[in-house]
Amino acid sequence: MNTGSIVVVSAPSGGGKDTLLGIAKEKVPALSVAVSATTRSPRSGEKEGEAYYFVSEQDFKDAIDKGDFAEWAKVHGAYYGTFKAEIERLIVQGGTCVLELDVQGMRHIKQNYPEAVTIFIVPPNLDVLKQRLIDRGANSEAEITLRLANAKEEMAAQTEFDHVVVNDNLDVAADELIGLFLKIAARKQLKHGQF
Repeated sequence: MNTGSIVVVSAPSGGGKDTLLGIAKEKVPALSVAVSATTRSPRSGEKEGEAYYFVSEQDFKDAIDKGDFAEWAKVHGAYYGTFKAEIERLIVQGGTCVLELDVQGMRHIKQNYPEAVTIFIVPPNLDVLKQRLIDRGANSEAEITLRLANAKEEMAAQTEFDHVVVNDNLDVAADELIGLFLKIAARKQLKHGQF
């Protein structure tokens, strides 16, 4: 049976994770990003099953009680989590199931799926990260300060990850991330005798 790999990709806010994953998905068709569930309201343009599975708080709590989540957390007043069934659906297809998670989520996945490979994307330093957050223009000064404090904690956990990609140059970081995805897929194929 051809089963895929599980890869967790994490980064501090402003680390470039979404941009790099967007490039990687264009170049590596076997990548499938798992869709998370959330209790927050959909934002403009978000569609059910694409950005998130939008569920009520009660349904989310019921799913927690039933053990349906591989990982979950409450963040800024809303619940977020990844259904075990979503991960299983993607790995059965034989590609690479990518989970975009924070450090806490990565730890939960490693408990439930010890074979998962983890990648942490980091900016070259906190000054660069601060400038990226400012350039986004989407956060207040207080929010930037909070995100930087969180980033400092997350960056301290990078030794827990299997691989670290420094996003100093977008093209170089994208090539490195793509190379990791291809290496992970090749290892999985060799392990299962699929040459």
